[in-house]
Amino acid sequence: LEAIQQIENEASIELIDLRSISPWDRETIEESMRKTGRVVIVQEDTENCSVGQMIITHLMSQGDLWNSMVSPPILVSKGNVMIGYNPIYEYAALPDVQRIIAAIRKSISMKQQRPVAAAVSAAEPIEGDHFEPKPIQPRATTAATARRQPITVPIMGEGIRSAKVVALLKKPGDGIELDDALCEVETDKAVYPIESSFAGTMGQWKVEVGATVEIGQELGTILAEGGRQERIVEAAVSAAESVESGRHARRYSIEPALSPTITRKLSRVIPANLQIDARWDAIRKARDAAKKEDGGNAASPSVMIAWAVVRAMEKHPPFRRLILEDETIVENENFDLGIAVAIEGDRLATAVVTEANQKSWEEFADVYRKIVDETRAGRVDAMNAPVVISSLGAFGVRAAAPIVVPPSVGTLFIGSAHREMLPNGKKNETAEVITLSLTFDHRVVNGAGAANFVHEIKEQIEHFNLKSLAAPGAV
Repeated sequence: LEAIQQIENEASIELIDLRSISPWDRETIEESMRKTGRVVIVQEDTENCSVGQMIITHLMSQGDLWNSMVSPPILVSKGNVMIGYNPIYEYAALPDVQRIIAAIRKSISMKQQRPVAAAVSAAEPIEGDHFEPKPIQPRATTAATARRQPITVPIMGEGIRSAKVVALLKKPGDGIELDDALCEVETDKAVYPIESSFAGTMGQWKVEVGATVEIGQELGTILAEGGRQERIVEAAVSAAESVESGRHARRYSIEPALSPTITRKLSRVIPANLQIDARWDAIRKARDAAKKEDGGNAASPSVMIAWAVVRAMEKHPPFRRLILEDETIVENENFDLGIAVAIEGDRLATAVVTEANQKSWEEFADVYRKIVDETRAGRVDAMNAPVVISSLGAFGVRAAAPIVVPPSVGTLFIGSAHREMLPNGKKNETAEVITLSLTFDHRVVNGAGAANFVHEIKEQIEHFNLKSLAAPGAV
């Protein structure tokens, strides 16, 4: 219902809430399909072998429904993951308002036409070889076209389920710019400002100061500057309608690879990058020894490199720092380590090993494996890691210039192992190496400090020794 309310000015939508799945109300859904030619199914089940797939299969098997469809059916489902015992994981996996809205907009932005065979003369041109989108006249932003955007309580860290509203910083009718602080909420750990992701006008608050609110709860509304999304949809539909004789056109807005929040943070970074090669012999030897001793449970080279990075961070305080939203720089004695993890849909998440410097080798290796697996399955952690490790070695990528996203001050890219010619006294020799590519924020670290840091990582990698880590008292 909330999703429909947010886009009720864009399309007329019929909502059908099935009360049972055996039997299910075929007639009602079929009748709606004949009227609209579109269907978006939302379920909390996984996509595979689900009720939603059953309904789509039935609809597509009916010839008259197939002929009446103007866009393909869309299924919005829970991710194909197990949900952990934490509300954060549930929010990340289950369909939410934004995913539902995106699916509806995608459906209404597509229109396909099936060609009807007709005899034509060889001398006659076949219409439809080209199409030109109809020009879209821009619409002025008014109160009628403004989009109602909810202000919700964001996820603020693992285990945080509620917060207390301590300040409402905007009044109804106040103008709002992008990133304006709207209100402040307090948890057991800190006071968090909730900032606006839209420009527009403040609507009504639904809570008062002192109220206890849950993660995801709506606090109020913003009347965002309207017209942009409507023009995207209108342009796509217009282009599709101009296609003749079976030519299809599908245009709809696509979610960017980087979120608007990350893009805004990147605009403040002063990035610099440097690279250095490190010999791979010690890591390969340690990996072989670990496989002989532990078999399939042996620590991976990625874990060993992460351990080397933590040891280097201990020796170089600038890489234990965080740069906050107000550009305040803080330094912690105990620090986290971030690991970039690729997840489904060409997206990235960051697994966080908390207080990485306090863990023994065995603890570190176990936590690393666990946290990476859980992040791939949908875990979301608060990101307070000064350094994040990234790698595309599995694709044979030797070097890259990664981005660094505040509050982190550095991102280290680990390249794939390869052979290089290296000097050895008066002669050269080939050796297996990896390239370490460090991008750092010049607001926090200077070039010499970054060079010392990455050189220390190189030394830690080239002298990595599992036996010394297993010794009593080793850290």
